[in-house]
Amino acid sequence: SRRWPLNTLAQLAVVVVLLETLGTRRVRRWVADAEELTPGEEGSGEPTPLWMLPPIVAALAAVLVLLPETGLPASDRAGWDAALRITGGCTLVGLAQALRFTRVVEEDERGRGRRYLRVKGSHLWSGTTLGWTKA
Repeated sequence: SRRWPLNTLAQLAVVVVLLETLGTRRVRRWVADAEELTPGEEGSGEPTPLWMLPPIVAALAAVLVLLPETGLPASDRAGWDAALRITGGCTLVGLAQALRFTRVVEEDERGRGRRYLRVKGSHLWSGTTLGWTKA
């Protein structure tokens, strides 16, 4: 981002800190709240389909790019720079899920001899519900 580059870095750093503190805590809570699944109750464990995520990020970025055209108050802070920030933030969230949060679950699986699965009731907007089976 050319406009306010230090602000961009600071915002993305805040996202990283929040992901590490609040995100990791939330994943540990999901693991702690997981209930044992009986055979046949496992379901597919299928995550949110990957095709759903790019349209969400693109829509957020498009809103920020188009916002200055509205003339609304504070819309001068939107634009391509803000779209880059939101895209960067979404990228960091995806990386945290793929690289950090999976490690939290894997550590618990090894320690307890369990295998965690995403179960029915999990949703992109409301969060994940986990169940477990013996490894």
